[in-house]
Amino acid sequence: MATENPDARRIDSAVEARTQDELLENILRQLTALTDEIRKANLIQLHRIVADQTGRALGDPALAEAMSTLPGLSESRRRQVLFVNAQYSAILLHHRLGAFDWEELVGYLRVWCSNAVFQDYWDMTGDARRALARESLEARVGRAVDEMMEEIASGREWWVVGGSGE
Repeated sequence: MATENPDARRIDSAVEARTQDELLENILRQLTALTDEIRKANLIQLHRIVADQTGRALGDPALAEAMSTLPGLSESRRRQVLFVNAQYSAILLHHRLGAFDWEELVGYLRVWCSNAVFQDYWDMTGDARRALARESLEARVGRAVDEMMEEIASGREWWVVGGSGE
């Protein structure tokens, strides 16, 4: 009988241990994927909340004033800046979720850099970006956009030159 053979018992134990290890690795992979999906779902939900609030602020000047942290803006300019901020946030979200790689993110932002409202927004929010942790995504994106803005200001061919943030 195989159960009386010590070599067979060792083989059975090794096969069982390998099967358990494979099962644990599979469970860990699934748990990691699920955790990532939950993180992405939470980011999307947070973005929805902010987008809803921004939408309400765009429709109501009193709410726009309450939402804005930038002083001295006309009602119209405040609404433009809030809208640009919402678009910028959506572009970053796409990258965070993996819909855009770094090059696509930079490409979308290059187009925004040619927009006069975005340029003003970028100038007005520089202090906030400088306060970010240096290695955060937003800080790296900020440095790339700063470089693009410098390219535009200097007259260089902005569609050719640009930093790689990653």
